[in-house]
Amino acid sequence: MKKKVIIAMSGGVDSSVAAYLMIQAGYECAGATMKLYDKPQDISANTRACCTPSDTEDARHVAAGLGILYYVFPMQEEFRKNVIQKFSDTYFAGGTPNPCIDCNRFLKFDALLQKARELGAEYIASGHYARIEQDPDTGRYLLKKGLDPSKDQSYVLYSMNQDQLSHTLFPLGGYTKAEIRRIAQEQGFVNADKPESQDICFVPDGDYASFIEEYTGKHSQPGNFVDQNGNILGHHKGQIHYTIGQRRGLGISAPESLYVCGKSLKDNTVILGGKQDLLTDTCYVSDINLIPWDKMPGPVSCKVKVRYRQPEQPAIAEQVGEDLLKITFSQPQRAVTPGQAAVLYDGDTVLGGGTILGEV
Repeated sequence: MKKKVIIAMSGGVDSSVAAYLMIQAGYECAGATMKLYDKPQDISANTRACCTPSDTEDARHVAAGLGILYYVFPMQEEFRKNVIQKFSDTYFAGGTPNPCIDCNRFLKFDALLQKARELGAEYIASGHYARIEQDPDTGRYLLKKGLDPSKDQSYVLYSMNQDQLSHTLFPLGGYTKAEIRRIAQEQGFVNADKPESQDICFVPDGDYASFIEEYTGKHSQPGNFVDQNGNILGHHKGQIHYTIGQRRGLGISAPESLYVCGKSLKDNTVILGGKQDLLTDTCYVSDINLIPWDKMPGPVSCKVKVRYRQPEQPAIAEQVGEDLLKITFSQPQRAVTPGQAAVLYDGDTVLGGGTILGEV
């Protein structure tokens, strides 16, 4: 009997080819798109957001051409609670969130997997560029980088647990993007040449602060820009308008460039400084997920990414609490930002990761 798999189909070329490859591999397949929000989006031709109504139609068209069942699952409430609300709360708490990580964590590999099981499917599959392998010695499932370094998406998947890894398939992990485009063109997919989505789906114009204030009905109160010694340099328009490392849009005249180096919620100040003030050699990480182990065996020499596009940096990671890692970098790192993810690697294997804290 063929094993049944539900393919997460976003309407993009990657998930469409993932569906095709799963059929070719002999699985009984069905496609599924998650409907994440109801509010009409003002999407221009230049906007590269995902999860639009036209994306759903593209996914439906490809599924029909492949001859597979296609579902649209309403998941607006799960998305609102676990992604949009967390996005807003993190900004108001002084952090800078990564909603794509939360969407993967709570929607694609949690809610969608539950839906798949209700339909009798053993697996879900997606168009992520990553790989899953089982360690023959420990039996644990491991998350590995995709073989195309320019497309590797393992950073946004670090929160996957053993149950999710054991019931997820990444058919694109061994391909390059060029190869996937070629397969889509050969199959005549309507989205074969579709550009990749880059914008946050629920903020297609990129104005995060305005979206948050409209969504929550709360306004970020103006306050003071201060230097490292607390001297007032000017006035800011609300903390949610700024993130660590930001240089543009401060409206402060100074002999040298100033950057956002920190925020103080207690006195509603945004702290500015020079490039050197952005450097740190240590950070703490909470809400952790470890993949090769339940608990880190001791200090681990590894490489760490604190931003999606950042090259990995040598570091020592140590678990110093039930849900707390201390990361010490070999060289000071720039703009390590609370709310973002720190992800640990050993070669091409993801060791785990968590959310960067501001203060411990």
